[in-house]
Amino acid sequence: MSITPESLLTLEAYAKIRKSSKPEAIARRRLRSVRLGEHLTVQFEDEHTIRRQIQEMLHIEKIFDEAGIQGEIDAYAPLVPDGTNWKATMLIEYPDVHERRRELARLIDIEDRMFVEVEGHARIYAIADEDLERETDEKTSSVHFLRFEFPPAARAAVRAGAGVKLGCDHTHYPAHVAIAPETLASLAGDFS
Repeated sequence: MSITPESLLTLEAYAKIRKSSKPEAIARRRLRSVRLGEHLTVQFEDEHTIRRQIQEMLHIEKIFDEAGIQGEIDAYAPLVPDGTNWKATMLIEYPDVHERRRELARLIDIEDRMFVEVEGHARIYAIADEDLERETDEKTSSVHFLRFEFPPAARAAVRAGAGVKLGCDHTHYPAHVAIAPETLASLAGDFS
């Protein structure tokens, strides 16, 4: 199923279910998020999370014209996995503004050092920020968009229950974590 203007709720229909559907949306977002170390969260997207994001943008910005709706779909739809990959939003979080500025300068290229490692398979490094460049010579961005493209054997292993680690081998942020089984079960559903 793909996201089309016809498949979205009208502003009025979305307003009616917005509050009641929020707990489910938050639970799904939480299920599909992986914390890596103290300052990094990777939120794996799917059609549900992106559909909600589009509906929220239309609601907040009161967009109801065809061109505006299509613009939001065009902006967010590329973040929906297409059967051979996982797509994610990576958030680098430092509450203190001075620490954040310093760390974002130290973490240039971190998005290219993110990987997933399926048990028994080679690391799969992220393809980052395909929509636009998000860093400068002075610092990286606090938000990056990642795509992990899986070879067929790695996809089959994930579907068969292999363990998967999410990691980063950047000099200033070495970290890895096993993806929780319930999160992995949800992510395995992204492969067609």
